[in-house]
Amino acid sequence: MSSFSIETKSDGIREALVEVNRVSKTVKGGRRMSFSAYVVVGDAKAKKVGFGHGKAIEVPVAIQKAMENARRNMVKVNIDGDTIYHPVETKFRATKVVIMPASEGTGIIAGAAMRSVFEVLGVKNILAKVMGSANSINVVQATVNALKLVKTPEEVARKRGKTVEEIVG
Repeated sequence: MSSFSIETKSDGIREALVEVNRVSKTVKGGRRMSFSAYVVVGDAKAKKVGFGHGKAIEVPVAIQKAMENARRNMVKVNIDGDTIYHPVETKFRATKVVIMPASEGTGIIAGAAMRSVFEVLGVKNILAKVMGSANSINVVQATVNALKLVKTPEEVARKRGKTVEEIVG
């Protein structure tokens, strides 16, 4: 069972439910059913994003646990307003993602799991591709890892010992 809905809370944090799965554990008396939820949260200002996982006997409790986990695990990302600074390619387990900057008016061209990450983050123009496994949990983790790899021109210039104008050129 899969769902992609986005809500904005009063503190400005946007939340998106990525996936809800029914899981079972076989015990002596039969099977014990529970639910696993996977969510993404972001500040909608292109500064912070996080993902979380929660598991409980009821769906709302699993989602609540996942939201709390995601808020605790938010990471800072470097994004230039509506898009990223440069193309990034990364891999997480069997999932490989490529994200590229896009010009104004392009929109979010990405699969559903990646789209939820970009929407809660507040990115408006981006191109993204998933190769290999399309497991939404791995796609979200690979996307967040890719966003963490994005460097600002100032960081690149400082590392190379040059000015920003020489880097951007």
